[in-house]
Amino acid sequence: MKTCFLTVVAGVWIPAAAGTAADAPVRGWLNWRGPQQNGTSLETHLPDKVSLEPGSLLWTLDMPGRGAPVIAGDRLYTWGYRGEGPDLQEVLACLDARTGKVRWEHSFRDFLSDNAYDRYSIGSPAIDPRTGNVFLLTSPGLLLAFSPDGKQLWERSLMEEFGRLTFPNGRTGAPVIDGDLVIVHGITSNWGADGPAADRFYAFETATGRLVWSSTPGIPPKDSSFSTPVLAWSHGRRVLYCGTGCGHVVCIDARTGEALWRFQVSRGGINASVLLHGDRLVAIHADENIDSSLMGGMVGFKVPQSAPAAPAGAPGPAVLDKTAELWRNRLTMFTSSPVLVGDRVLQVVATGDLCCVNAATGEVLWKHKLGPDQIHASPLYADGKLYVPMHDGGFHILRISDAGVESLCRVQLEGNCLGAPGVWNGKLYVHTTRKLYCFGRADDNPGLPPAPAPEPVPAAGPVTRLRIIPAEVLLAPGEKVTFTISATDLFGFGAQPVSAATWKKFIPPTARVRSELDAEFNPAGELVAGPKARLSAGAFEATAGALKGTIRGRILPHPPLAENFDRFELTEDHPTESGVKFAYPPLPWIGARFKWEVRDRDGSKVLAKTLDRPLFQRSITFIGKPELHGYTAEADVMSDGNRRWMSEVGLINQRYIIALKGTSQQLEVFSNYDRLKVNVPFEWEPNVWYRLKTRVDVAPDGTGVIRAKAWKRGDSEPSNWTIEVPHQNAHRHGSPGLYGFSPQNKSRVYIDNVSLTANP
Repeated sequence: MKTCFLTVVAGVWIPAAAGTAADAPVRGWLNWRGPQQNGTSLETHLPDKVSLEPGSLLWTLDMPGRGAPVIAGDRLYTWGYRGEGPDLQEVLACLDARTGKVRWEHSFRDFLSDNAYDRYSIGSPAIDPRTGNVFLLTSPGLLLAFSPDGKQLWERSLMEEFGRLTFPNGRTGAPVIDGDLVIVHGITSNWGADGPAADRFYAFETATGRLVWSSTPGIPPKDSSFSTPVLAWSHGRRVLYCGTGCGHVVCIDARTGEALWRFQVSRGGINASVLLHGDRLVAIHADENIDSSLMGGMVGFKVPQSAPAAPAGAPGPAVLDKTAELWRNRLTMFTSSPVLVGDRVLQVVATGDLCCVNAATGEVLWKHKLGPDQIHASPLYADGKLYVPMHDGGFHILRISDAGVESLCRVQLEGNCLGAPGVWNGKLYVHTTRKLYCFGRADDNPGLPPAPAPEPVPAAGPVTRLRIIPAEVLLAPGEKVTFTISATDLFGFGAQPVSAATWKKFIPPTARVRSELDAEFNPAGELVAGPKARLSAGAFEATAGALKGTIRGRILPHPPLAENFDRFELTEDHPTESGVKFAYPPLPWIGARFKWEVRDRDGSKVLAKTLDRPLFQRSITFIGKPELHGYTAEADVMSDGNRRWMSEVGLINQRYIIALKGTSQQLEVFSNYDRLKVNVPFEWEPNVWYRLKTRVDVAPDGTGVIRAKAWKRGDSEPSNWTIEVPHQNAHRHGSPGLYGFSPQNKSRVYIDNVSLTANP
């Protein structure tokens, strides 16, 4: 039988900076799925066999990891973790790719995440081919940029700034680089129109970390997703295709963020990366199908041949219907990504079988058992061989044809394989939950492919829109921000600097809360929050000739501040409780609108947790800037229920949650349940107000103490702290916030008289 296992060269789009020539691009295995974005490499002269003996095994690094290493020239970047309990930290390490010697590393603590067990570093860094800079998304949602020599360039806290949610599975994923943008996605509950939980995509400037665009292409999610976007060209647009937590494959304009279309293949999340094969896409999932109760499937469907239009009057992108589907089979996989080789899809499924699928028809040509099961680990194809790490720690080298599998080698590695291999310059790198392994040749590889030619960029059309960066801002009173404005064509190309624009406050016609940002533009085009600017949120519209664009922003005052909710008018009809009036919580608070509401309780206006959204049984809401530190947070708190069933309510102080736990009758300090959790007995009654006071102190050496006290409202404040928790590696800063947990949405919790003051 004639083999069809050929690899197609994929170009790389590397635009030059405006007015300059592009530098020689960095080469290597720069991202999660490699230079072809499909798990393949054009490199040859790679090993047919590997062993744990010297000469084949070049070096190891003793650091657990669950992701994929990336390589740029002679630098390897790996993402792992070290330590245990409260001292576990995720680690980004830069190594000499030849010797394994550590050049530099940075470590990061988990905070406020739902990550369970040691499910860390599930994803990979990404390398900018223009600069060699490295980008990383940590488990609690820090998006970070580093220079090749280890200097941190910028940081964004997606949880505290955009309401990113976390999940016990720890699936974090990898950024992708497209020109001057770094793009990530995840489930967020932000503010305003972005308040409902959704799988959103965010694009930031690689150089500055400023937000360029955000996009909400899907529907409410049922799961998280760490599917990595695949970049392509379509009808003159630079686009990305990606699986989402709402079970769709979506298409987004990568330069503007415009959601173009979506196609639903599952009721749950799609975590594996999709494959682009000519004019079709292939996706695999393991959840319930939308048209049957059967679980899982691999689906091939057509990419629209012309840009589809959204239905008239309908929000969001166009929705592809059932006619887009070309084929479907019964293969099932939650998270392992497939490989595309010619017109064959190679997929390891949940049962540990390697399957070969005809990409044109979906026919499963053969299956070959490799192990008892498979979870996250994804294969790599290069030099006519398939390199497959398995969950049981077996690392396979296989020769593949339409006739089946020839096993060339199997070596047992320490730990479990949960990531994907990387390959560059004759060396194979595999990370397990125990070690990073480097196999191959010690010298340079003569089989490196030539550098691909840059992909041609379509000529820019007439300018039709303003691109304003940053697209969203967060200010404190007395701060200001400068914007970069350019005019682009419909697809975001041909940016022409705009020297002047006129600004006016803008309220979207769909806004549920009609609010204005308490800031003004000065003659220099800077947005300025005055020294007494109030807590507020809103948008501005810029006009330059016939072109328009908008930005939105929030003002969150620094301490001291206080909120007793008396100023809110209860005018909204409650959607699930007849006769109940309520008000929306403060608009600038991240994630507040669908988790909390202002309502009457015994003749007083208080903040009450909502009970009609299962996704928000556990609610975290941020009310300050992420860089705050050295503050005392206080509030009155209460839970409905009875002695047998109460909920949890508390405050967030510097990335620690301090909460009264109802059913267990405790006062608890935690940052992540599997990392730091300390509690003391504290008896409190349902339907009774208590005062909760919290404070975090961090010493110059990084050690810290979290302190809290609670007492019945109206009683004298105790002189001693109720609980004091030392933390060897304390969080040095973090947004203040509110916390409520109503298991099964049975008992509501309440918060009132919130205050923030600076520590003495």
